[in-house]
Amino acid sequence: MKFGSEIMKKIAIIGASYFQLPLIEKAKEMGLETHVFAWKANDVGEEAADFFYPISIIEKEEILKKCTEIGISGICSIASDLAMLTVNYVAQNLGLSSNSLDCTKKSTNKHLMRKCFEENGDPSPKSIEVKDPSYEGLDLCFPVIVKPTDRSGSRGIFKVEKQEDLKPAILAAISESFEKKALIEEFAEGQEYSVEYISYNGEHKFLALTLKYTTGAPHFIETGHMEPAPISIEMLNKIKNVVSHALTSLAITCGASHSEIKIDSNGNIKIIEIGGRMGGDCIGSDLVKYSTGYDFVKMVIECALGLKPSFDKVLEPSPVYVKFIFNQDDINEFNDLKTKNPERIIRVVDWHPENIGKTTDSSNRAGCYIYR
Repeated sequence: MKFGSEIMKKIAIIGASYFQLPLIEKAKEMGLETHVFAWKANDVGEEAADFFYPISIIEKEEILKKCTEIGISGICSIASDLAMLTVNYVAQNLGLSSNSLDCTKKSTNKHLMRKCFEENGDPSPKSIEVKDPSYEGLDLCFPVIVKPTDRSGSRGIFKVEKQEDLKPAILAAISESFEKKALIEEFAEGQEYSVEYISYNGEHKFLALTLKYTTGAPHFIETGHMEPAPISIEMLNKIKNVVSHALTSLAITCGASHSEIKIDSNGNIKIIEIGGRMGGDCIGSDLVKYSTGYDFVKMVIECALGLKPSFDKVLEPSPVYVKFIFNQDDINEFNDLKTKNPERIIRVVDWHPENIGKTTDSSNRAGCYIYR
């Protein structure tokens, strides 16, 4: 089997959860041999991969050693900041296409990211890093957001309205952090969006704007996403200018990026955070393709291989929505849609009915479905 004019290439994929399944399937469709690394947990990617290695995604040195033996042509992952630490470490050591290690630090640590934005004039909430509740130098007005410096998926996020609730929120956020630090930041008002880009050789190409729905305070867990977000051309152009400048500030040059922003009633944009990877929640793997026609997952693989991403449209675009399941009302809504308009349902993703009513963050929602 061949990839282009060459003998089959080998690609390493970090992670084996359902988030990585579209990446594994697309790589195989492209004629690539897939080598998947993850802690063994009977995830879907373990069976889908050509070769699976039960190595934790944080074991960078061990994965680097194995990838050197395999002779990979590229390495990638989607929807995971933690995985990108390993992806870029291995790629940089093997001379493969990726973002730099300095970029990786800034795009996976919210404190370093905030400092970078401040230094480069990118609009972002004021914040302070704390290691314990005995903080000093906090010059923010309530309400504030408290979050771990290095987690994603709505883990350990709290909106704090008054002083007496600050200490327990800091302790909880620190307990979720890998480096045991938290960020206290001013609360940014406005509607939340995410912005999906692909970068190649430092050039940033806009793909989609996503309207985000969340549970609101205190934890802001995503309940759904819609693409394309309904917004004026003028505001969209303003968003593109702000986000592309911030991507350059972070030195993101290769692959997907997922930017989370808020826009207030006066049209002011604040960058909440930017990940140097594809957005989760089926945004990058599904919504972008269905709403734009572009094969975003294929683009990620092409960039990992050092190839210019293809902007050929693979289908006719249409507005799409992903809805997450939290409770019985959500199930009833899904069943109603399935009965009345089954043709609108594109696919059902990662169904976990045992989590009904038990959701604490994005990792333990009961599932989701995508529909037109």
